[in-house]
Order: sequence, then structure tokens, then C-alpha cells
Amino acid sequence: MVAGDYGVHYWVMLRATTAVLLACALFTGCQNSKKKVIGVVPKGTSHIFWQSVQAGAIAAGRDLGVEVVWNGPSQETEYSRQVQIVDSMVARGVDGLAVAATDRTALSQPIDRAAKAGILVTVFDSGVDTDNYLTFVATNNYEGGQLAARKLAELVHGKGKVAVVMNAPGSGSTVDREKGFDDVMAKEFPNIQIVARQFGMSDRAKARDAAENMLGAHPDLDGMFASAEPSSVGAALAIKARGLTDKVNLVAFDSTDGMVADLKSGAIDAMVVQDPFRMGYQAVKTQVDHLHGIVPPKRIDLSARVITKPDLDKPDVKELLFPDLDKYLK
Repeated sequence: MVAGDYGVHYWVMLRATTAVLLACALFTGCQNSKKKVIGVVPKGTSHIFWQSVQAGAIAAGRDLGVEVVWNGPSQETEYSRQVQIVDSMVARGVDGLAVAATDRTALSQPIDRAAKAGILVTVFDSGVDTDNYLTFVATNNYEGGQLAARKLAELVHGKGKVAVVMNAPGSGSTVDREKGFDDVMAKEFPNIQIVARQFGMSDRAKARDAAENMLGAHPDLDGMFASAEPSSVGAALAIKARGLTDKVNLVAFDSTDGMVADLKSGAIDAMVVQDPFRMGYQAVKTQVDHLHGIVPPKRIDLSARVITKPDLDKPDVKELLFPDLDKYLK
């Protein structure tokens, strides 16, 4: 090879090598710029509450530049299914994970397994029997139950008989609401008796049956508290079916379009309302903060709010009750 040929060959090789290195750099850059994935596992997916949580989570994903993967059991009583979903998210290697536990005991070990795999979980809505998590984002449910008790006591003028349509055994959030309700009634309103309580098993039809049973057994009932959306819907259906709208005062928890209509008609007298959109947003945000080295508080409390018929015309109440779900879910 002559000197001229060697020079040409050298520059050809150099240019080829540079091109390869540049391609590798670009590929690595693309790999590094891939969006982080945050898995969000709700208790269930069929109720409007969880759809609002999903909208908030997706909104956070868009705002904060992460991919949100949403997957949960269809019903809030499918404990083993939720465990499987959490374990599959961990096996997939998501960058962050947020879980609303269907059962505080059943989900403690999957959350511990996630932590062992290097994924500190944000627990939201309902607590778990482990401290091995990043943060807990939830409505102050005990306080929400207290608000419900005081409102129902006001409606029945501080005396009479009331019943409770509970949600499901082991559901941390609703157990806390029910305890808050019981404690206030016992301490502050000695002339009000809680004469009956039954589980609706997070199912509207079963909740209606439970409410019907209690209304039938206690025809002199003055009021009723329902601790979750399906319990509230079932209780309202039972009260309307028996023509007791003007007699039995119902304080519901959470909100749907149908429940708002019942509030307008008088079948529901007050609703204790959470902000599920904000809850979903905060759950994802805490995971993104963690990925950026920001340590969130161990607990983030979101306040509930009592809403009555006159409140429905307030702009902030309209925004709370009717978030634009289509903007995020379609």
C-alpha cells in the first residue's frame, strides 16, 4: 500500500468509527431518555371513584413526563387478584409503584416484596400492616367518619335511632370511617343509638339488600350512614323503594352522578366527599419526586368535605364532583 492509499484508508476508517460511535451515543441517549414507568394499582376499577383516581394519575403522568400503567381488580373484594397484579408489576421492573390496598393485611407482604426488589411503594387511599413503604396518601378517613356522624346528628336533631351500611371487612379506609363515626356518636351524642349495621361487601345490590334488611327490622329508624360509594348507592335505592325519603336521613360517602341526583331529590341528605383526582395525582407525584431524590412526608392527608344540596351550585363543588374524566380516560 502506498502512502496516499494508506492516508485514504485511515480517513475512511476514522469516519466509519466516528459514525459508529455517534450512532451508539444516540442510541444510548434514546435509551436513557425513555420515560420512567409508574404502576398504579387501585382497589377496583368499576366504581366512578377509581376512575377519578385514574384520571388524576394520568394527569400527573402527563405533567411530570412519566408513563402511568393502571391495572387493578374489577371488584374491591378480589384480594388475591390484587396481590397478583402487584407482584406482576414488581416482576416487570416498574420504576415506581402506587397501591390502594383492598385488604390491609393481604397486601402487606407484596409491598414488602416490592421494597426488597428496590421499589418503595406509595400506599394510597387505604393503609397496610407494614411500615415498609415510601409514603401514605389518603383522605383522613377517620375524620371523614367524624364529619358524617356530626352531620347525621344534626339532621336527626341529636336523638333517635340510626344504622350503618358498612363497606367490606379489612378495607382500611372504610373501617377508619366507620370507627370515626362510631366514636363521635358514642362520645358526643348519647341520645343517638346505632341499632344496626351490615356489610354491603362493596356491591350496590348487596348494599341495597343490607339497607332493606335494616329498614325492615327497624321501622322507626331516623337515619343511616353509608361508608362508601356502593354502600351509599344501595342505601339510597332502599330508602327510595320503601318511600322513606322524607323520614330516613341518609349521609353518604363519595359521589356519583346518580348520588348527586339523589341529593337534589332528597333521597340523600348529605355527602362526605373526597378528592379522588387529587389523590391519584399525588400518588404518582410522590413516586416521581422519589425518583428525583426528593423524600416525601411519610403521610399526606387530604381532607374530606361535607356537601349538601345548597352547595351544588358552588363552582369549586362543581369542579370537585364533576372532573373532566374524558379528557384523561379517552
